[in-house]
Amino acid sequence: PSDSKPVIATTSAPPTENAKVLPTEELNGEEHGMDWFNEEIEKPLEAIDQDEPKYEYVTDRPSWANKVEYLMAQVGYSVGLSTIWRFPYLCLHNGGGSFIIIYILMLILVGFPLLVMEIAVGQRMHQGSIGVWKNMSPWFGGVGYSSFMVCFIVGLYYSVLMAWSLYYLVQSFQSPLPWSLCPLTKNSSFGEKGDPECSRTTSTTYFWYRHVLKTTDEIELGGLPIVHLSASLLATWLIICICMIKGLKSTGKMLYVSVFLSYIIFICVLIRSLMLKGADFGIKSLFAAQVPALYSVDVWRRTGNHLFLSMGSGFGSFTAISSYVPRSNNCIMDASAVALLNLVISLTATLFVFATLGYLATENSEKCYLKNAERMMNLVTAGVLPPELRLPESLYQHMSYTYPRWFGNLPEGAKVVALPYLSNCDLSEQLKEVMEGPGVAFVAFTEIIAVFSGSTFWAIITFVFLVTMGLSTMQGILQGIITPLQDTFSCLRRHTTLLTVSVCVAMFLGSCFFVQPSGSYYVNLLDDYWASLPLFLILILENVSMAWIYGARRFLADLIIILGRPISPIFRWLWCFVSPFVLLVLLVIILIHLYVKPITYMAWNSSISNEELRNYPPWGKVLLALLTVFTILPIPAYFL
Repeated sequence: PSDSKPVIATTSAPPTENAKVLPTEELNGEEHGMDWFNEEIEKPLEAIDQDEPKYEYVTDRPSWANKVEYLMAQVGYSVGLSTIWRFPYLCLHNGGGSFIIIYILMLILVGFPLLVMEIAVGQRMHQGSIGVWKNMSPWFGGVGYSSFMVCFIVGLYYSVLMAWSLYYLVQSFQSPLPWSLCPLTKNSSFGEKGDPECSRTTSTTYFWYRHVLKTTDEIELGGLPIVHLSASLLATWLIICICMIKGLKSTGKMLYVSVFLSYIIFICVLIRSLMLKGADFGIKSLFAAQVPALYSVDVWRRTGNHLFLSMGSGFGSFTAISSYVPRSNNCIMDASAVALLNLVISLTATLFVFATLGYLATENSEKCYLKNAERMMNLVTAGVLPPELRLPESLYQHMSYTYPRWFGNLPEGAKVVALPYLSNCDLSEQLKEVMEGPGVAFVAFTEIIAVFSGSTFWAIITFVFLVTMGLSTMQGILQGIITPLQDTFSCLRRHTTLLTVSVCVAMFLGSCFFVQPSGSYYVNLLDDYWASLPLFLILILENVSMAWIYGARRFLADLIIILGRPISPIFRWLWCFVSPFVLLVLLVIILIHLYVKPITYMAWNSSISNEELRNYPPWGKVLLALLTVFTILPIPAYFL
């Protein structure tokens, strides 16, 4: 078990050092010369059974206690915090129902086949990402090292998302909630008064930017790590370390808590959100498909980007998790369950977010109409409009219904005079406004929680839900780091506790960079622009390595032996042609987009107390290029 070869013999003779995983001649009776137009392998299963190994090596490799723990590990890793906020955000700004159609199509044609591939290779070879791709194709053995490095860097900033959730959870044990009211400031002349910066915005937005992040107005303005976020980050890594310190034994048990608890809470919060005023408007906006989005290259780019970042393909975690299950496990059914649950939870989370945002949009629309009514009164008082245009007292109830009708019945001349002074209070515009910025998950959730009856209770269970979701994803990311290390360095298998603690300490120190005042801007830089670049290249090379070098027919024959039944030949066509073509097109589009368009981030402007779209400085693209080269460098180095 100390070397990187498959741990299960595949022929009746003892395997040699250079033995391949499954010789093509034994499986197909022909060279794997890619005769793609022949009939699919239809050799009777009885004949295939003759090639089954007559003995297996006994290894000391651990395994999941049962199938439930294994599936929870896969699903918990795949469904993370980005499912809760990024999917609804992209859905709103990229065509609504059209985005969902494109997502489902790409999931079926590209996401699911690659998911089957990653789970199957880990299960077949009982190795992590590094050992698997060395065996599949020695020329592309560096792919495993690249996926390991991507997993490590993503784990650094993803842990910060969990730290934010944990900090909000600690702050939730107060009444009233600290983000529900603006703080008071001391004034020597007039006593206490409201913070002027908070009075220009909402209390929840102010709490996010000025209390939680203590953010700067620009990315160039750094500083020392923020104390309370550093403490929250330390607690985050302690929790992760405790969950994984005993290997699969502790990880499996914690998954019962992190996965089951999070979904029970999620159902409760979903039901509560559907009962809110304006929830129906938010859900209607979700299903209103915009047909032009189906033909937009940018929408397809964003959809593909989210699919792989959200699902987690290419990080090596699926391969690592599946390497601890029996060789005969039904990997296709497992991949189907993971893909289906990922889609269902994404859509359900979108219902929840759109319902809550529909409520927020309705509330904002009411406030907007009230301000417009006050402006109309001021125009009448100033003599700009005639006195007969005063608002009736009855208009001040249900403003979103009565004000538009009243304004629509005004003379055209009065409308022309008044419109330059009024704001657009349309519900659709208000919905887009509440979906801006990187902290939409936290700001939207805190706003909605603040108006619930029993808000402290709902705040606690909501942020417990976010923390447990982040924990299950971080456990999957850590498996993608620890498993390849143990497979590459066999001595580390005997020191799982020391290895886990060392990795957690190193990653905690690295993630401290992202809790400085400008750290959230770097989180968005990596998540929005960097992660997809090495990820798509890794997926392309994994796909090509399996389909065109190891051989798709040969790989299907492996699966036939594993499952003991024929497999649809459609997988071969998807692996060989559809998946690599789509991935290559997406990679080219992303590179063109980065070259042609400036990269932007949503910054906080303290002078006006509002978010402001700004361009990253020129060194932002240089940093992206350096990180990308650094993570993919093992591929050409190992090739040479």
